[in-house]
Amino acid sequence: MKILVNNLFIKQKNVDLFLSKSKVNVFFGWVIIAGFIFSSGTLNGQSNSNGEQKVLNAKEQDYYSIVDIPIPDGIELEVGGLAITPDGSLGVSTRRGEVWIIENPYMEGTRIPHFNRFAYGLHEPLGLAFHKGSFYSTQRSEITKLTDINADGRADAYETVVSWPLSGNYHEYSYGPLFTPGGDMLITLNLGWIGHGASLAKWRGWMMRVSPDGKMIPIASGMRSPAGFGYNAEGDVFYGENQGDWVGSGRITHVALGDFVGNPEGLKWSHLEGSPVKLKPEDIPDTGEPMSKVAADIPGFKTPAVWLPHGLMGISTSDILLEKTDGRFGPFSGQLFVGDQGHSKIFRVYLEKVNDVYQGAAFPFREGFSSGILRMVWGNDGSMFVGMTSRGWGSTGKAPFGLQRLIWTGKVPFEIKSINARPDGFELEFTLPVEKSAAEDLASYKTSNFNYKYHHEYGSPVIELEELSVKSAIVSENGLKVRLVVDGLKEGYIHEITATGIKSKEGMDLLHATGYYTLNQIPKGEKVNLSTLVKTSSGTHQGVHHDNVSSENLPTSASTKVTPTKSSPKRIIEMPSTWKNGPDQSISIGTKPGLKYDLELIEVKAGSKVKITFNNNDDMLHNLVIVKPTTAIQVGEDALKLGLEGSQKNYIPNSPNVLFHTNILAPETSESIYFEVPAVPGDYSFVCTFPGHAYVMQGIMRVVK
Repeated sequence: MKILVNNLFIKQKNVDLFLSKSKVNVFFGWVIIAGFIFSSGTLNGQSNSNGEQKVLNAKEQDYYSIVDIPIPDGIELEVGGLAITPDGSLGVSTRRGEVWIIENPYMEGTRIPHFNRFAYGLHEPLGLAFHKGSFYSTQRSEITKLTDINADGRADAYETVVSWPLSGNYHEYSYGPLFTPGGDMLITLNLGWIGHGASLAKWRGWMMRVSPDGKMIPIASGMRSPAGFGYNAEGDVFYGENQGDWVGSGRITHVALGDFVGNPEGLKWSHLEGSPVKLKPEDIPDTGEPMSKVAADIPGFKTPAVWLPHGLMGISTSDILLEKTDGRFGPFSGQLFVGDQGHSKIFRVYLEKVNDVYQGAAFPFREGFSSGILRMVWGNDGSMFVGMTSRGWGSTGKAPFGLQRLIWTGKVPFEIKSINARPDGFELEFTLPVEKSAAEDLASYKTSNFNYKYHHEYGSPVIELEELSVKSAIVSENGLKVRLVVDGLKEGYIHEITATGIKSKEGMDLLHATGYYTLNQIPKGEKVNLSTLVKTSSGTHQGVHHDNVSSENLPTSASTKVTPTKSSPKRIIEMPSTWKNGPDQSISIGTKPGLKYDLELIEVKAGSKVKITFNNNDDMLHNLVIVKPTTAIQVGEDALKLGLEGSQKNYIPNSPNVLFHTNILAPETSESIYFEVPAVPGDYSFVCTFPGHAYVMQGIMRVVK
């Protein structure tokens, strides 16, 4: 159906919006800062009075600077989609239903960005593409083609390419489109939420292909919240998933025709004509075994290419963007950048194929964005535009929305560039040559592997966590690679590889010292023969790395299994027997959208007996932790430092600042705790210590006499 907007919409007055004087000043301040960055940079080292070079601790901003795109007053730019036009202008769709075109988003010369409203009246469009002169946006229930017929800078025609049914559930987001080389479009359809994920309307939980004439064809099922998807360097499609029911942690997965990728709710439509997936919901067991073990017995079950460990590598996977700037964005050509909405961060993913199966490593990349990252797109100059929103979803970046530009400063960071699997371990490649003695020292490395439960429950703790033994570290002739021989590799498990002891030849520490490699397949080939290597006094094995070294089976060593600690005594979930008359006060605290408690202030008497019932009626995981005054952020950061053990410990750090707490609660569950109020009056905080939530999800327990 084609509709001319002239007949249905009020003709919009020209909205040539310019910035206020204050924002112009902000803009010129950024010009000065950017000029400093590019002319001199933030130094990795400085010279002392003797002219000797002193190496400083490097920071992310030394290599990648974040620049605000000033947004005029009155525009609520809650970014849902981004698209670059051939002339370099930036198209932005918003959750408020508008599409804006920003001219000169690069802020070149003395000009400032110019915002023009191109279209409006859409229903929460969470994707935008530009193709052959028109914008295409995926609304809740359709793909809409937006065309400026009379060249006045505004859409004159709103054309429905294809539509699909809705149940009306708030969680039925729709994403895309992503154009294929042949001119078709790919979209993904979010599950609804009724206390758990549910496919309440046809094809929810699926990726669909749409032809130019509007024919919609199912491609793959098993998706829960597929907010971002894109191509890798080989032209294959990957999508990002968010933790939830049947999803232990964030992940990215290669998607091909007929794949089932994990959440069985969408399989209720697999019997329909045209479905390439033949599995039924009852074919998927709910055992809590790792996903790789379950999938091994189910044809067509595609497991993730790369897991993003929850809390450590974000909490809310969003967009996927292939690095294809021909070196204008640094040394990571061909890799993927993955955004995170909850943690306001971007991660980096290196992929390889082993036995025709995708796998690879995830690394931290850049944090500090102003709001929750939802969309990323390349500008014509090789910089990255980052679109953000936090309303209803919450993020560590405190702004309600934002648009920023990420620019490479031209300096190469010292990073683990890639990790490749080997028959007996891994090979790490670095962006700069390493200092040989530190790289050969086994104490420079720490490795472990772990997994997540695959079950209908929301998320998963880390399970089967084992520390592994590094038997040898062999440095290449050019110092850019280190071959690690590691005992205890497991197919289908995530392997944490940390190299905190490594330094560059110039004495720099790694900017990020940890990568998480998802080992779907152990490659075949020859292993390193440790008997040919010379063992040094420090316990390392030295030797030149040759790929054709003959091998023997490596000696095995016992792995140290890490087990979760017992529940904290600060969590009392049964009323103490000494409370003969029950609690003096009973309080119920719930949650609200946007990482909030529904009560932000409670008042209790010093020394009284209190029962708090925490009801998690949100659609994500939360806890309630009562802490000493002014320590909420510190306790939240201590919870992050728990690393892989965090989920096993309910993200409760062993800190004297923690007074009382619940466990982490799944959506639609509750827990009561009992405690005696501190005797000292004051404002004590209660806070959610789930990774990233502590910055915004807080309340006050006011203790009075």
